[in-house]
Amino acid sequence: MNDDDFPAGNGGADLAGVEGLRAAERRLQRAQLSSDVAELDRLIDDRLVFTGPDGRLYSKQDDLHAHRSGQQTMTRVDEEDLAVLAVGGTGVTWFLGTLEGTLAGEPFVARVRYTRTWILDEDEGWRLLAAHVGPAG
Repeated sequence: MNDDDFPAGNGGADLAGVEGLRAAERRLQRAQLSSDVAELDRLIDDRLVFTGPDGRLYSKQDDLHAHRSGQQTMTRVDEEDLAVLAVGGTGVTWFLGTLEGTLAGEPFVARVRYTRTWILDEDEGWRLLAAHVGPAG
């Protein structure tokens, strides 16, 4: 499954939404890789609920703290596939790729699938509202 598997929606507005959302997703990836807390703060909605690979729920503050404290560092974010769907002010991205870094001092390498739900804010642009990550074979 890839970007072409998803309809762009109703006319040029959604096509523009898809491109804007794809750009926001890639900004998020770069911010994760560099632990750019200011950029993560801009991209992540205050109401974020993230389901981690352990099944636990995490907040925006949990995510920012992990990057700010150095508890989580990323050394590699390799995107294999990115599917994007935008309908009005709601968007979903499906990232497939390999992550490498450290978490709580332990190195990791994992091939994962993220499903991320985004909302379009008039002033802020696309903001991440919910996400789930799981292992990909």
